[in-house]
Amino acid sequence: MPPSAPNAIVPAVDIAGVSKSFVNASKKGDDKVQALDHVSLRVEQGEFFALLGPNGAGKTTLISILAGLTKADSGTAKIMGFDTVREYRDARTNLGVVPQELVFDPFFTVRETLELQAKYYGVKSATAWIDEILENLDLKSKANANMRALSGGMKRRVLVGQALVHKPPVIVLDEPTAGVDVELRQNLWSFVKRLNGEGHTIILTTHYLEEAEALCSRVAMLKAGKVVALDTTANLLRGMSGITVQISADDVPPAWASCGGIQASGAQGYTLSGYGELEQLLADYRAANIAVKEMKLGEADLEQAFLKLTSKEAA
Repeated sequence: MPPSAPNAIVPAVDIAGVSKSFVNASKKGDDKVQALDHVSLRVEQGEFFALLGPNGAGKTTLISILAGLTKADSGTAKIMGFDTVREYRDARTNLGVVPQELVFDPFFTVRETLELQAKYYGVKSATAWIDEILENLDLKSKANANMRALSGGMKRRVLVGQALVHKPPVIVLDEPTAGVDVELRQNLWSFVKRLNGEGHTIILTTHYLEEAEALCSRVAMLKAGKVVALDTTANLLRGMSGITVQISADDVPPAWASCGGIQASGAQGYTLSGYGELEQLLADYRAANIAVKEMKLGEADLEQAFLKLTSKEAA
């Protein structure tokens, strides 16, 4: 069970007016990059929450502030009611983070790495839980292998295990499936969904938007350090009603960003309000003497919402 909170009704994560800037090393003078600009959001206990945004949106900076690795210029961040600055020890104990980077100690085995992490948090008798982690992350056969001998995907599994070893009530997964195979991805999500079902709060950042759509009940989208969308997954998808079409064709002009007023959401990818616009789109292809080789229809998805809300036009 997750550790008890100072107050059972506090949010799992409470971010209020957080801003953070960094000196721009590529320029002279006092130029700064605004990584976060008055970000405010709450994640309730037990939620499976997605934090999405393009590269440079501020996701990793926000996670670093939650983990106490970076101090915000202004605003506050709390984990289970504990301030990440004033009550760092309690906040950190209630949080487990799987970082993007493959950070590991090359001198220990997989099991030793997890045992040391457990001792760091003062966890006693962690053997049974470590065995369960090794089993669920398909690391059992590598338990006694040295960390430096593992593949990148195996190292990432160990990072997931490290984040879970003290059974924190809040778990942040920063691109946890990057560079791992499909089988592990499925095993990992099965394990994480079980933890969420047991009451753990999960915060996920991912470039696999289908994962966020399938797993997360609520989504925050960041763009240039600001929250541009914060809503349930269902509401975001409802706002993208219509159909999508992917067209495969030869000799499509690279600059062809729109056809008949229909905006392209990607390379030969379109979001349409209905089949009437599809008919017009195909007519535009015929008028341009472009032969359609293949066409795939689908419902609007989280990727379309992501592209719309984080585009330069939306910004």
